[in-house]
Amino acid sequence: MNRLDRLPIGRFHKVTLVAVSFAYFFEFADINTFATTAPKLIKLWGVTIDQIAYVTSLSFVGMFVGSICAGAMADRWGRKRALMLTTVWFGAFSFVSVFSWDVVSLGVFRVLTSAGLAAMTVVAVIYVNEMYPAAVRGKYQAYAIVIGICGTPATNLIASAVVPLNDWSWRLVYLWGSLGILLVLFTKRLKESPRWYESRGEHAKADEVLREIEASVAAEKGPLPEPAPPVAETPSTRTPLRVLLQKKYLFPTLLLTVLWVTQTIGFFGFSSWAPTLLAKEGFSVEKSVFYVALTTVGAPLGSYLASLVTDRFERKWSLAAFGTVIALCGLLYGLTFNPVLIIVFGFLVNMFERGYTALAYAYSPELFDTRGRSLGTGVSYGLGRLSNAAGPLIVAALYQSNGYASVFYFIAATWLVGAVALALFGPRTRQARLAALRGEKETVPAP
Repeated sequence: MNRLDRLPIGRFHKVTLVAVSFAYFFEFADINTFATTAPKLIKLWGVTIDQIAYVTSLSFVGMFVGSICAGAMADRWGRKRALMLTTVWFGAFSFVSVFSWDVVSLGVFRVLTSAGLAAMTVVAVIYVNEMYPAAVRGKYQAYAIVIGICGTPATNLIASAVVPLNDWSWRLVYLWGSLGILLVLFTKRLKESPRWYESRGEHAKADEVLREIEASVAAEKGPLPEPAPPVAETPSTRTPLRVLLQKKYLFPTLLLTVLWVTQTIGFFGFSSWAPTLLAKEGFSVEKSVFYVALTTVGAPLGSYLASLVTDRFERKWSLAAFGTVIALCGLLYGLTFNPVLIIVFGFLVNMFERGYTALAYAYSPELFDTRGRSLGTGVSYGLGRLSNAAGPLIVAALYQSNGYASVFYFIAATWLVGAVALALFGPRTRQARLAALRGEKETVPAP
């Protein structure tokens, strides 16, 4: 959409950024609620390490289902409607989690919540990719994460304050996570993706939305530059799963599956288990939750760092560099029991990991054209989340058989695999973005 790519950033883009950031904020707020309450449930309900592993594993099965459904929803009903529905879904089931009566009920509610969390993420990544000019979409994807990621330290700090209060106060953490449902307040302020309309052959609706956006930006910024000549696209109202077997979609789907598998196991192996493992190693529940809360303060800085490099350099090289640093800092975290060093290395892990995630959110949809974007992004992201159905079981087995440090050797190795795969096989996307600015036809970057 050359008309979108030539627009200066205006109030419309900023409102969209706030809305997506709001959804991301409560996605990041909600995703770690079980990890922050697990140490309390161990004491209160007698929950075992194996039960925590099973709940966490099944949550990732929920994420897989949600990711796959998200791609179909976004293609069928549109990016905006899918974003609203998925956010309301995870908010509603987080609220229901408040009333859990045992680990089984809480596990069921967390699986359903996780399906919504992953679905929302897939749709939000696609929505930002399609609503911002190609030259700055990576930056604004990162800006959304900068704001959104604040949900992680906010949840951890809230948990560290309320969980120790009494035997029921841990439920407030899930109530907090449910507030994402308030995204419905942005319904009238958001626009449907013109690229989605165009991909379905609904050119009149695409033109209507574009005129509204252009009028808003022109009223604020003045006369707009002329767009590059339009490029004809073949309409596609439905994208079957088998399309991913085509050569131009198969390779990026496989590569992104490796990216999301290693990111998922590496990140959640760290964030989901750090409070529990610290408590098991002799730190009090209060101290373990507090230490982890302090380390997550680095997360927004990492997303901001990503915003500085994402559109300036090839994203694959930035991802490979960030992944290598995460592996090193995560390993050092696992080899020390000094509280200061735990906080320092944990801070660095969170900072670079969230930078990595922001870069990956910008990079993933760029490997597909409009027809394959929703399905390819959803399937690869979903397979990454599904892989962590085994991740917690591996972590639990490693911890019980080989001790604390072995968990962090495993996590570091996982990050390195992803970094090497991207360095060796990742397509370069910077030239494709520059081509889009020249008005050339959208293409899938070559490996």
